[in-house]
Amino acid sequence: MKFFSAAVIVGLVMSTLTYKPLSVSIYKSLTLDSLGACQGISFQNGKYFLYGDREVGVMRAYTLKGDSLRYDHNEYRFTIKGENIIKHPTGIAFKKGMPTFIGNSVRQNAAGTSWKAVIYAIDWSGFLKTKTLDGHLLKTIADDACIQGARPEYVKHKGKWFMATADYGNKANEVRLYDAAKLAKADKTSEKGLLYKKFNCSPWVQNLHFIENKGILVLIQNQVEGRKWRLTFLDLDKSITNGKGEVIKVIDTDKADELEGFTLTDNPRKGIAVSSSRKNNVSLVNINWSSN
Repeated sequence: MKFFSAAVIVGLVMSTLTYKPLSVSIYKSLTLDSLGACQGISFQNGKYFLYGDREVGVMRAYTLKGDSLRYDHNEYRFTIKGENIIKHPTGIAFKKGMPTFIGNSVRQNAAGTSWKAVIYAIDWSGFLKTKTLDGHLLKTIADDACIQGARPEYVKHKGKWFMATADYGNKANEVRLYDAAKLAKADKTSEKGLLYKKFNCSPWVQNLHFIENKGILVLIQNQVEGRKWRLTFLDLDKSITNGKGEVIKVIDTDKADELEGFTLTDNPRKGIAVSSSRKNNVSLVNINWSSN
């Protein structure tokens, strides 16, 4: 007889019901060093990859043990021959069997009022082995279709996976879905045949997180530019159909720093949020779900 953990049973039950988030509460904050300003978190195969912009773009691997993230002593640098390639990583779209994409926002002036966005297709397994991008950068794609910034994440619509990205600014923001295989060979996101669908969304999106078994896309946001936490839960299918973000719930917190990333853990009632602060840059959160 096969036995399942309580977390797996909860996940199976929730996947058969329609749920909406009611609240998000922080129950523990941690400080993880050597990430510079942390820019996001990616949960893959039991590992949590946190990435940021130190003297170069970096990523570190962690394992969740109880209420702590333990460093696995594996650090990765987004460099080629020591040159900083992805200085300001702004999202990792990873899906087994699909191309891996990493976003980058490049400052165009000293005042920080002008930026360009770049999406990189990389050999993820090779990158994890050698811990640098040497020999593993497959394609550099100018995200010229964006309004401000690139936040790559895989989402599923009508049985097919797409690479989604979102804007950061405060006007004309969009979430755009691309054909991942075609995008991995493109020079720029404005090329014909790449864009599948798009829809409008609210401003200050720092990152995206897709909850597959609920069809929910989470906009990881700030309430104002660069400050105060906001998580917006969208019905992805309805958003695509209607051309605008169909909001299930907006949850704001009283945290005043810059929220950068969020992921659920194996337990659908627990998540991890990261900020760009030097201290208390990781927060463990409880999510209270309710059936409709």
